[in-house]
Amino acid sequence: MVDRSHDRTRALVDRLLDDPLTQLAMQADGVDRETMRKMLVKASLAAPAQRQLAPHGYRPGVGIVLFNRDGHVFAGRRVDVDHEAWQMPQGGIDTDESPRDAALREIREELGTDKVEIIAEAPDLLTYDLPAHLVGVTWSGGWRGQRQRWFAMRFLGEDDDINVATDNPEFSDWRWVELEDFPALVVAFKRDVYQRIAEQFAEHRSQ
Repeated sequence: MVDRSHDRTRALVDRLLDDPLTQLAMQADGVDRETMRKMLVKASLAAPAQRQLAPHGYRPGVGIVLFNRDGHVFAGRRVDVDHEAWQMPQGGIDTDESPRDAALREIREELGTDKVEIIAEAPDLLTYDLPAHLVGVTWSGGWRGQRQRWFAMRFLGEDDDINVATDNPEFSDWRWVELEDFPALVVAFKRDVYQRIAEQFAEHRSQ
């Protein structure tokens, strides 16, 4: 009897690599297609008991709602993603780094500017779960999703001060959008977080 399990695994991995959510995760982690392929194959061929083990928890991170003077918010288009995928600045918290420091660092790294001020902090941590096929694969494995501390910031500069063409760009384009329109722009598994943030920070849109 011919064992075609490896053929099925390769076909599944090819479908996953073409999935827009997988491409987003690859970009977020700086993982190329071949490296992700090897990780997915390894996960698929693991013993069933190992595949069922849940990751240890949620990756600690931050997110930023950046308002301009008109009350619109920054939206960045994810770089190297075939379809339109927009998000707010966000990222992980480094060891021995406070959430506030992490949020300010992410603004510098992703937008190329430090002309911002923190105007509010969300009262609760917000969590999202990764799709099942990305659990244990993204962020070097070990995480089922992200638990984020969100901040509202005011942009103090001019549009020309924003430069998303940084050394390690996260965004290929950017624009200002209405806060309440943002949830419809993001990938589905992050939408609930964005909806809650839009509700919590709505009062800060005006100066």
